[in-house]
Parts: sequence; structure tokens; C-alpha cells
Amino acid sequence: MMENSTQVSYFTFSAYFDSGHLKYLFFVIVMSLYILIVCANLLLIVVICVNRSLHEPMYLFLCSLFVNELYGSSGLFPFLLLQILSDIHTVSAPFCFLQIYCLFSYGAGEFANLAVMSYDRYLAICHPLQYNSRMTTKRVVVLICLSWLYSFLAITVLISLIVPLQLCGNIINKVYCDNYSIVKLACSDTTVINIYGLIYATFTIPCPLSLIFYTYMKILKVCFSGSKQTRQKAVSTCAPHLASLFNFSFGCFFEIVQSRFDMNGLPNMLRIFLSLYFLTCQPLFTPVMYGLNMSKIRIICKNLVSGEM
Repeated sequence: MMENSTQVSYFTFSAYFDSGHLKYLFFVIVMSLYILIVCANLLLIVVICVNRSLHEPMYLFLCSLFVNELYGSSGLFPFLLLQILSDIHTVSAPFCFLQIYCLFSYGAGEFANLAVMSYDRYLAICHPLQYNSRMTTKRVVVLICLSWLYSFLAITVLISLIVPLQLCGNIINKVYCDNYSIVKLACSDTTVINIYGLIYATFTIPCPLSLIFYTYMKILKVCFSGSKQTRQKAVSTCAPHLASLFNFSFGCFFEIVQSRFDMNGLPNMLRIFLSLYFLTCQPLFTPVMYGLNMSKIRIICKNLVSGEM
């Protein structure tokens, strides 16, 4: 261990820049986006909870996904708004670790929820006669609990490995706290963290994606061999899910690339946007996609807003 290593009490974000009076414009834009995210997800959560006709497995899994979107946004946006208005871009170490916990458990939870939803669609389309007996209320509750439990437990172990690290600096080249940025500052041995990080990443991304890929191969096989009505039903229920999956995977890909490789050649604003994409666009994109593409939700939302319910 290097002699100048220490247990830092705060971190400084170097990605922020002096925007002068433009910071108030940025504040309004980010605040508006956060309000839209909260309103869109809360509206759909309320719609699903208060309407008994939506108390079906597919909509309950959707409700879990919308709750996760709210959770992840709340781990970023209030902090981001404070930093935009602040002249000193620092954060205490405990809060930084708390933000890492929230953001990374949100990411793991997103992939887990999307995987569970793909399994549900697989049963509904490929085994319709057995769907009600296999996707019982008890199984729905178990699957939702497992997706949340995994995301919390996995990141708890990761945080417990990061917190004791001795660091040789406290500069994070981002606008929010990120575990990889902190690990890069470590003077102490990070072998255990790197091994666990690889295991964590494997179970968080490739495993859910493999399950989703398998289920959709089965769904496509049924669609091509089935009736026109079967294909239409599959498209109407699966299209929003696939769009949400691709959007989130796209954002995560850019975040991983930016964290692992030197991206200093890109403009600062573009690097900030790419690092925030999966945390800002996904929570708004998902409820909009489901609200617009699923007729049952769209009709109920329209009636609720117009006061007909």
C-alpha cells in the first residue's frame, strides 16, 4: 500500500464546468425532466393499483418496473439539481456510497424486472393453456421479490468491498458517484473487488439478457407458426418490452464504454449526456412506451385524466 493513501471523507466531481447563468437553464431542464418522470411513473402505478382489471401478472410486473424507475431517478435527480446550482461540486463519502448503492441496485433491478417480464410473456404466448396454473399470484410475488432482493443483496456486497479501500485521490471525473471511478482511485489491492465485479456484472447483464433472448426466440417461433391474431397479440405486448430493453441496454453500453476507455476526445457535454442516458431517459421512456402502446393502460389513463372514472 502506498504511504500517501488515506480514507477520504469527501469526493470532488471534475466533470462539472462553469456554465455561468446557463446553470439556471440546466436546472429548469433537469427539474422538468424529473417532474415528468415522477408524474408519468406515478400515474401508471396508481392506474394499475386502483383498477382491479389490471391486477394481472403482466401489469403487476409493470408496476414493479415503474417503481424501480422512480427509485433510480430519485437516487440521481435531487442530487444532480443541487450540484447544478452549487459552486463547489463535492459530496461526502457516505452519501457517495449511498448514491452508488441506489443507482447500481436500480440498474440490476431493471435488468431483473425485464427478464421476469420476458418470462411472463413467454408463458402467456407459448403456453397459454397452462399460463394461469403456472403464473399464480404466489409465483408473481416470488418473482418480484427475487428481482428486488437480488439487486439489493448484490450491490450490498459490492459496497462492503469498496468502502474499506484506501484511496490515493478523491477526484471523480463524472457528475455523480460511480463505483468504478472510486476503484480506480484505490492504492490498496483490488483483486477481490475486480473478481466480484466480474461475477456481479455477469449475473446482472449477460444472464438476464440470455434469458430474454431465449424467451423471445421461443415467442418468435410461435408467432411464425401461429395465426395472425397470435402475432398481433405478441407484437402488442412484446414491442414496448423490447423497446425498453434496447433503450436501457443502449444507455448501459455507453456508460460501460465511457467508464473503461479514455473518452476525453469527446465534447464534455456529450460525455455527460452519455453517462446520464440510462439514468435519465429510461425512467421516462419506459412509462411513455407502455402508456402509448398498451391499449388497456392507455384507455384507463385517458379516462382517469379526463375525470370519467
